[in-house]
Amino acid sequence: MKIVVIGGTGLIGSKVVSKLTEQGHEAVAAAPTTGVNTLTGEGLAAVLKGAQVIVDVSNSPSFEERPVMDFFKTSTNNLLKYGVAAGVGHLAALSVVGTDRLSESPYFRAKIVQEKLIKESSLPYSIIRAPQFFEFVKGIADFSTQGNQVHVAPVLIQPMAADDVAKAVARVSVGTPVNGIVEVAGPEKFRLDELIRRCLSALGDSREVVADPNALYSGARLSERTLVPEDDAKLGEIRFEDWLAQGRLKK
Repeated sequence: MKIVVIGGTGLIGSKVVSKLTEQGHEAVAAAPTTGVNTLTGEGLAAVLKGAQVIVDVSNSPSFEERPVMDFFKTSTNNLLKYGVAAGVGHLAALSVVGTDRLSESPYFRAKIVQEKLIKESSLPYSIIRAPQFFEFVKGIADFSTQGNQVHVAPVLIQPMAADDVAKAVARVSVGTPVNGIVEVAGPEKFRLDELIRRCLSALGDSREVVADPNALYSGARLSERTLVPEDDAKLGEIRFEDWLAQGRLKK
């Protein structure tokens, strides 16, 4: 089966391409560096010729309000238009757990629009909502830092290793379109402040983590379960402590 992975050279996309290739599929990495640009439409018709599935794990290069909205609207509309024209039978798109509960955030407002466009298209689809990746936990700490303190809300989060995210995306992409949302998550829940402390401790980072109920997350206020999936989410296998022990955390 020919599967075109949009964003196929990135963290998740490259792993999805590898997993699908290992399963015997013709997995094609599509990105601006490979001559495919979903914003302009360049290369889309050619790369989608003969494809049965599109996997979209691309992300906006900017999280500022206007650019991120423009990216997801334009890119998604182009994927849908060219996908329908090519006779593609399944669009599997990666989104984020809690997207519909984070509308205060410009980034998540753009993701809400992306999901809406996919749902309203004639193209059969599956939206895979994943939580924050282990690989980006330090990034949460960095954008939540004030002086030498990291202010984060003490709410639940169920993060996931990028390898498990890619495994889930690959699994859904080769299955029957669900025409709905599939939620995935890591095997453990944490308090966000606890998770950040573990991350910084592993790095030998001296910043103080402050449990601040008013702290914003990507511009949005959080409630207890904003960042965790429903109880029927498919869980990954890799635990955070095991991932840390593998030396995957980067300073």
